[in-house]
Amino acid sequence: MAINEEDIINEGYSRSSHDLAMEKFHNKAHFWGRFTLWSAIILTLLVPVYLSFILGYHPGWNIILTAFIVYAGIVAVVWILEPMMYFPILGVSGTYISFLTGNVGNMCLPSAAAAQNAIGAEPGTKKGEITATLGIGAASLVNKMFLIPIILGGSVLISVIPENIQQIFPLILPAIFGGVLAQFAIKKPIYGVIALTIGLIVNLTPLVVYIKMLLCLVLTVTICILIEKKKEAKA
Repeated sequence: MAINEEDIINEGYSRSSHDLAMEKFHNKAHFWGRFTLWSAIILTLLVPVYLSFILGYHPGWNIILTAFIVYAGIVAVVWILEPMMYFPILGVSGTYISFLTGNVGNMCLPSAAAAQNAIGAEPGTKKGEITATLGIGAASLVNKMFLIPIILGGSVLISVIPENIQQIFPLILPAIFGGVLAQFAIKKPIYGVIALTIGLIVNLTPLVVYIKMLLCLVLTVTICILIEKKKEAKA
């Protein structure tokens, strides 16, 4: 992205050109990210609004609110947790693209992690964020190229796939997460062991799913931060 020299002068050379470039990049990412997300929300609501108020199929506000409360009671915590969990890898622009296109955990996150790993970019850095954005953008385009034909003819395609192969489908998502875990754990194995141990222990508890997710996140991050602080204190 082009940098205006006046901006650098006005900043009194207190910040590098890279910082200014990233700030401009983030400003544009926030604008277009919010614009596209709100556009998607409005377009999504147009269909039920048309069915309810134009064609007269409104089911009643009590039914709508009850369904919303029931659904939100199950997944509302994910609306908060997922952006927090994925943001360190996805970055600002990657987060907007991921939550616009969907498939965050099983496509955007692995593609971002794979792209960062391919060029040795650390998550949370400027290089890592740009890399994640490009990786997610490419994955989203490829996904749509395959998804559209599958939507149009998916039932026919699945009907010709042998049943013993279809039984493998539920294992695909755990395999993707396992690959992502291994990819990051190989850099700092102790953190991988900690995350895996906490995940196994917490999943044996009778807690509800979203509490398990929150507990895994908080415990893993807290323990890893404490370990890092302990290392810094010894250094």
